[in-house]
Amino acid sequence: MTAVDGDRELLARSFEEHRGHLQAVAYRMLGSLTEAEDAVQEAWLRLGRVDPGEIGNLGGWLTTVTGRICLDLLRSRTARREQPMDETFVPDPVIRPLSQVDPEQEALRADSVGVAMLVVLEKLQPDERLAFVLHDMFAVPFDDIAPVVERSPAATRQLAGRARRRVRDTAPPSEPDPARQKQVLEAFMAAARGGDFEALVAVLHPDVVLRADAGALVRGTAVSKILRGAKPVAESAMMFARHTAAARMVLVNDALGLLSVVDGHIRSVMSVTIGEHRITGLYILADPDRLALLPLPDTEN
Repeated sequence: MTAVDGDRELLARSFEEHRGHLQAVAYRMLGSLTEAEDAVQEAWLRLGRVDPGEIGNLGGWLTTVTGRICLDLLRSRTARREQPMDETFVPDPVIRPLSQVDPEQEALRADSVGVAMLVVLEKLQPDERLAFVLHDMFAVPFDDIAPVVERSPAATRQLAGRARRRVRDTAPPSEPDPARQKQVLEAFMAAARGGDFEALVAVLHPDVVLRADAGALVRGTAVSKILRGAKPVAESAMMFARHTAAARMVLVNDALGLLSVVDGHIRSVMSVTIGEHRITGLYILADPDRLALLPLPDTEN
């Protein structure tokens, strides 16, 4: 092995040590697992084009480079989009069985971000999202973020502050106790499957919001929809329960949720937010194209 090959192998090992962190950054930036993987791979390619000796802090360099790649992707999305992001859009979920620990998902679990938070992040402008994610979620200094968004550190701080206020005002409350989450979700499942409409309404917050995303090709139809209020959501949930009688409880990002599998294929994933001992939000992904890209977890427990 030549010295160059040895240096390259050492660099590859160093990169792999940061891969999980970079995937976590890209996932929060993009809300897409496949795009996050692509962004991390692009960061590796860019690392191969520079002299490693000129990089003082490899982790910091890779984080900002990954952020820049994600920012370009977000700006490209915004440029292509003639209409604002459809309210029915649900980001890619990270699904884990209740009974197992998956080491490959450890970085995504650490300081995990919920589907509801990702929905809120989708509503931010690309520069706001970058500043908020890098600074508030990963403690990257504004001095390092500023060159990426081509603003001064002070202006970058304002970007993050504006994003922080929007997140604070928009993100639904979330019950952190898994035992309480399970109690509420079990009550929801029992009421829905038993056809007990009044019990179902009781477990839903009066201002509950349901988002169902069946894919870009069917958005705007009855399949992809957004509903508000306990009674409309309860009616939809009872219909949903009839089609997912065998749905299993799993971990979806940072909270409990439901996974429906038919003939070995994921049919839908539902995550929830819970506040005041009731469900405040339901997020259903039923897009077959995106679900086909998700790994099927072992849900036996």
